[in-house]
Amino acid sequence: MKIGISAAGKDLDALLDPRFGRCPYFLIVDTETKEFEVADNPGNTAGGGAGIKAAQAFLQLGTKELVTGQAGPNAFEVLVKGGVKIYQAPQVKISEVIDLYHSGDLKELTTPGGRGRGSR
Repeated sequence: MKIGISAAGKDLDALLDPRFGRCPYFLIVDTETKEFEVADNPGNTAGGGAGIKAAQAFLQLGTKELVTGQAGPNAFEVLVKGGVKIYQAPQVKISEVIDLYHSGDLKELTTPGGRGRGSR
């Protein structure tokens, strides 16, 4: 399973960036092999509309699950309409995020801004 993670850096030792729209990178990680690709987030440097730009770029990556800290209302709407499930994780290393994903300990976000329900 490939998942997208909002990341502060370009490897599995980088921290999850809790700001989806303004994170510098998206890591697309195969949760089984831990192989990954790095994509720049165009929302990171946007003057305005960062969330929408980030969401549109994320949708182009073709991944249907996202792990982040929170997503604003505009990004959340674009992602959900695009068929993406959004999960919340703490600001820990990406390798730890993958472990949390495997254990089912991630909360699915059901509303913008970081509120969600239960665990994955």
